[in-house]
Amino acid sequence: MHSTHSSQDGKLSMALKSDLEMLLSPTKVGAWSVRNRIVMAPMTRSRAGAQDVASALNAQYYGQRASAGLIIAEASQISPEAQGYIRTPGIYSKAQIDGWRVVTRTVHEEGGTIILQLWHVGRVSHPDNRLPGTRSVSPSALAPSIPIFTAKGLQPVPVPHALERDEIAGVVEDYASAALNALEAGFDGVELHGANGYLVDQFLQDGANQRADDYGGTPDNRCRFLFEVCDRLAEVVSPDRVGVRLSPFGNFNDISDSDPQRLFATAMAGLAKRRLAYLHVINVEATGDRSAKKEAAVDVAAFARQHYDGTLILGGGYTPSSADAVLRTGRADLVAFGRPFISNPDLVGRARSGLALAPADRSTFYTEGPAGYTDYPNAT
Repeated sequence: MHSTHSSQDGKLSMALKSDLEMLLSPTKVGAWSVRNRIVMAPMTRSRAGAQDVASALNAQYYGQRASAGLIIAEASQISPEAQGYIRTPGIYSKAQIDGWRVVTRTVHEEGGTIILQLWHVGRVSHPDNRLPGTRSVSPSALAPSIPIFTAKGLQPVPVPHALERDEIAGVVEDYASAALNALEAGFDGVELHGANGYLVDQFLQDGANQRADDYGGTPDNRCRFLFEVCDRLAEVVSPDRVGVRLSPFGNFNDISDSDPQRLFATAMAGLAKRRLAYLHVINVEATGDRSAKKEAAVDVAAFARQHYDGTLILGGGYTPSSADAVLRTGRADLVAFGRPFISNPDLVGRARSGLALAPADRSTFYTEGPAGYTDYPNAT
């Protein structure tokens, strides 16, 4: 049936199309020419199959969302030791490479660009969630004061093994091997997960890093691990196919720093010198992940732009309209959408047509099977 308001709706749609011109315009990100500035953020969905292998269900999920300018596929553990949660995919075995290859082929057939987020959880782990004989590691033997979900329910996180100095190079190589595996699986590049209180963030922030060697102490020293991993990834993949995600001023997973402004200014300046594909930062005001009152006045977008002059992706609480607005200020080059992409596989089409976004069912975010994963309908 035709709506009696079709003329009015058409005018609204055309107005929104015009308003979102920046968001929907093509651009260049590192090595990739993308058809719009909408990024699908990496989101853990706990849908990996046996042996933590991506399946045809995952391929369907990402294929449905391939109209995004850039898809950053969910965080994937770089080694058995790097795993923190159950049913999360890996990128260290042949079976995992083969599983991801089905995903990348599906996205590419839809004309999309997809990269993989490389993940080491560090201390945010539990033995019940990892393969036997593996251990959790961190810069220091300090456990976060958080529970973690396991097959037996919520359990406290145990104290991790503090990495010896001569063990760190092996972890850096795990990242490099995972990046090569990602390319073999057909990904267009990789994103280093340096956010949310996981291993890279644990090295960065002095609430987790109390080392006395050249990986601890000053912000320069605490950034050393981040920079070494980035340099190694740039060697094996090429700098223009490597992005980095940071969560400045966030406190997720019980992470904290005594001087976050100085720390993240140092980190961003060092990343800017490396001319990678992009820096991806999370707007912690929108996510509610704000650590202390003294940082409440910090505008993450402005801070990142001040200290990083390369391609910048912002994520955290944006709508298509607010995303277009922040792009027009010049504070970002692309905007990442997380939860809206869960329930709106056609988010790009909805933005183009001026249609409302459907709400997501939070109860299915981390469950198994297609419900709340591949069964959200398109409106366009």
